[in-house]
Amino acid sequence: MSSTPIERSHHNGNGNLKNSDSLRTVAEIEEFDFSKVLDKPRALNIERQRSCDELSIALSPRQSFIKADNFSRLGEHFDNAFSPMYKSGLNTPKSLLLDPHSILPEAWEALRRSLVYFRGEPVGTIAALDNSEENLNYDQVFVRDFVPSALAFLMQGEPDIVKNFLLKTLRLQSWEKKIDRFHLAEGVMPASFKVFHDPVRNRETLIADFGESAIGRVAPVDSGFWWIILLRAYTKSTGDSSLADRPECQKGMRLILSLCLSEGFDTFPTLLCADGCCMIDRRMGVYGYPIEIQALFFMALRCALQLLKPDAEGKEFIERIVKRLHALSYHMRSHFWLDLKQLNDIYRFKTEEYSHTAVNKFNVIPDSLPDWIFDFMPHHGGYFIGNVSPARMDFRWFCLGNCIAILSCLATPEQSVAIMDLIESRWEELVGEMPVKVCYPALENHEWRIITGCDPKNTRWSYHNGGSWPVMLWFLSAAAIKTGRPQIAKRALQIAESRLLKDNWPEYYDGTLGRYIGKQARKCQTWSIAGYLVARMMLDDPSHLGIIALEEDRQLKEPLLKRSNSWTL
Repeated sequence: MSSTPIERSHHNGNGNLKNSDSLRTVAEIEEFDFSKVLDKPRALNIERQRSCDELSIALSPRQSFIKADNFSRLGEHFDNAFSPMYKSGLNTPKSLLLDPHSILPEAWEALRRSLVYFRGEPVGTIAALDNSEENLNYDQVFVRDFVPSALAFLMQGEPDIVKNFLLKTLRLQSWEKKIDRFHLAEGVMPASFKVFHDPVRNRETLIADFGESAIGRVAPVDSGFWWIILLRAYTKSTGDSSLADRPECQKGMRLILSLCLSEGFDTFPTLLCADGCCMIDRRMGVYGYPIEIQALFFMALRCALQLLKPDAEGKEFIERIVKRLHALSYHMRSHFWLDLKQLNDIYRFKTEEYSHTAVNKFNVIPDSLPDWIFDFMPHHGGYFIGNVSPARMDFRWFCLGNCIAILSCLATPEQSVAIMDLIESRWEELVGEMPVKVCYPALENHEWRIITGCDPKNTRWSYHNGGSWPVMLWFLSAAAIKTGRPQIAKRALQIAESRLLKDNWPEYYDGTLGRYIGKQARKCQTWSIAGYLVARMMLDDPSHLGIIALEEDRQLKEPLLKRSNSWTL
């Protein structure tokens, strides 16, 4: 069997640190032998200052294109540069330094106030600490919401809470899950949980929600993916693979994977999902094959490939993962990718084509192209569109899916550069006065009524319908650093730092520019706090990127897709 080697991180306390006196040129980066890095112990035998210095070089789009293979090697360098539980103590180059009198202390204080304890141990962070509003489910620990908090604690050298969270949610996975008279699959992870204190028995118990209490009664597809991704982040950060190697963790991963790798009537390698199954947990027209789920699916598969033991049970899953990754990467890079050339091709599509030679494989009607897309698409740039299914393309730009595509290497190096080019070209629309739009553009008027069902919370430029979410700051910053564009992260962080603390860490902002605090936004929203912290810590010490970002898998490179259409003149 040919498969990606299983990566196992182990802590090594010995190593060398070499300093670099000046910033490297692009040519010097090209000459650096990244293969030597892979032969060294993962812990400290890395030229850490070089990692920071090389990252600070502002690569122009043209330079990035010309040396796209170098971009992929830089991604590998990041993955191996992270030293388990080790703080480099090296400064980010002066050109990237943010205000030393930042809001970091206040952010950490707010994050620690959000900690949730179960029988004396921290097990997560509460969704929001806004006492001015009715709790609803904001008093619970959400799996997806906890991810940036977990990353912040890992970067801070405090992994215990992450370990506790992983084990407690794994335990909840084994519970019987029932909605009305229907039993959910064994592998489904909870959307959230809360700690219930029984005053009579003086005992604490956990109460989980698998979607039966959610507004749309939809099970969270993303929770299981985030759990695997976080388990890999914990293993990478601590250098301790003993947690992932536990039989219960191995079984938990296999149960999650069995749900999404099972065979059915699907003709595509993507996952078919209901509306409201991910961060956008209300009706927003993301049913079908949403980019957020496909990108997380891809990343979770790659993380599981590193974590699964090649024993009798794990070997079968490893083989299935490798096959799925090849099919999924080809499908996404071919059919979800949009740039100026591809847009022009769709505009000229013929319809009603039959047979395997069809160019318009999904029978998309060119007249269905929205007017806004023609002005939105820059000359140099591109992105993964929101959804692709028979006779339907959702051309909306979604932040989370595109950033995860970069971090997981679902996007090719050229596509990653093109995504960042688009963000820079459309900065006012996508970032504006508060980073970052969860999606663009907003649904309005008749389209809003039909697609959202007249949802009063998802009105135009609000909440999930074009709202600006500070938590997206860490996704944008990680993607910017990975593509060698830290200036984008710095610029976004400076905008966020000017408002977040004064506004008391809102959940989201409204308006075309994100100028107004959301009309129903909770204050002291934990993942707004944690998202800022993770973004700031990665920019201060770029080696932290290795916790969450993956290097390019050479076996998944598609020769036919080596060059992005974005650079076709």
